[in-house]
Amino acid sequence: MPRVTSADCLLYYITDRMGFPGDESMRWRCILDKVAEATACGVDYIQLREKDLSGRELGSLAREAMSIMHELKTENHDLKTALLINSRTDVALASEADGVHLRSDDVSPQDIRIAWKRVAGECSAGTPARDLAPSDPLIGVSCHSPEEVARASANRASLVVFAPVFEKRGTAPSGLQMLREACRVKIPVLALGGVTTQNAASCLQAGAAGIAGIRLFQENDISAVVRALRRSPRGSDQN
Repeated sequence: MPRVTSADCLLYYITDRMGFPGDESMRWRCILDKVAEATACGVDYIQLREKDLSGRELGSLAREAMSIMHELKTENHDLKTALLINSRTDVALASEADGVHLRSDDVSPQDIRIAWKRVAGECSAGTPARDLAPSDPLIGVSCHSPEEVARASANRASLVVFAPVFEKRGTAPSGLQMLREACRVKIPVLALGGVTTQNAASCLQAGAAGIAGIRLFQENDISAVVRALRRSPRGSDQN
């Protein structure tokens, strides 16, 4: 069995409601159920990546997700899951999410921080309350090369998701050597793209701080995934 990692392995669930069966109402409910499951199981980050939704729809989904997460955290103060919104800083602010996740060619994380603090400061002066929102947001960035990772780190990203390590439809995998080069920065780099509980150890051995996934979390029992990825110390593969 491969030795995977210890409790310091960061875990990042990226949502895709279109991967669920049924109508829109059913898929919406499935996403919220998965958000609850991931939060209860101690996943570190959840990204709402529903790009086709309007700002109003995404905001509504984000507020429901935040409400569920807040209730779970109130019941169990050990839960620390953060919610990030894909690209929409306005939605993240309005829904009191913990931050945003950007494309590598999106606006600079540094610019997001400046805008976030300005808006949060204006709101705290008396307009709609944002008492629960962080004054300094978490900012994730999707990167596909070591150069993009270095740029994201220099621009004050909180973390990077590097992909695709193993596979992505229509895209050649970057491979473990490229991941190893990308992990030389000081911020956490999480591996994405065909990562499973069987091959996660190789990503961590390459220097990844954790594992990100859509199907890995969405198509499996999240508690089982978390146990598999956090059950044993980092180390080389052993029989």
